[in-house]
Amino acid sequence: MANTGQAQLVPATVRNDLTLGDLRRALMAGFADFVATPAYGLFFASIYVAAGMFLYVALFEWGQGGWLIPIAAGFPLIAPFTAVGLYEVSRRREAGEPLSWGAVLRSLGGHGDQQIIMMGGIVFVAFGFWLMVAHGIFAIFLAESGIGSESLALFATPMGMAMLVVGSVVGGLMALAFYAITVISLPMLVDREVDFLTAIIVSLAAIRSNARVLLVWAFVIAGLLLVAMIPLFLGLLVALPVLGHATWHLYRRTVAAEAG
Repeated sequence: MANTGQAQLVPATVRNDLTLGDLRRALMAGFADFVATPAYGLFFASIYVAAGMFLYVALFEWGQGGWLIPIAAGFPLIAPFTAVGLYEVSRRREAGEPLSWGAVLRSLGGHGDQQIIMMGGIVFVAFGFWLMVAHGIFAIFLAESGIGSESLALFATPMGMAMLVVGSVVGGLMALAFYAITVISLPMLVDREVDFLTAIIVSLAAIRSNARVLLVWAFVIAGLLLVAMIPLFLGLLVALPVLGHATWHLYRRTVAAEAG
């Protein structure tokens, strides 16, 4: 049977012919959206950046600096949900619909069916679960120290470095699994009136059909977010909006438009 370049999945048609060139085009389109509508990108990114700065200051103020690394590692888990408003901005620009703060902010609630809110619940549960796992890994390697009771120099010890290696592997696998269920599902929930379970199924189908390209996209997102967080999270003011808009365009390339 000839390869048609698409895999039929009700209620969506998932293409299976993504290329690395599509990632480049998505990034260019995402940057164009950000430049054209910077206020929206800066608004949503500033909330994310402010939360990061608050945690950074608060953890050291409370003598809990040891939590900084696991929280910073898990912070990207929240990024897709932060980008929901950016998906709506890109959707409206693409459709030629007028942009307004009211319309964009209303998109955070989805189509009035609570599906995006339920996905948001999954996001924050995943973040909390990661913190529990990170605490467990810390306890295994550095039980006598007590997380947060020592300076960050603790992580430079042999046991500390071993903990970082194990934590990075476990955290990476968790992040990859979470990426797989959100990379297409969240923009799809903005675009279409579907339930979040259907959107997750479509997202997993997209990963299965375009594993190599979407895995590269996962590393691009992780790498850019990591670099952007280094200068006191300030790089996220640009990286987060560009990646959010770009993910919308990649979703539109991956999931065929509805007929009619």
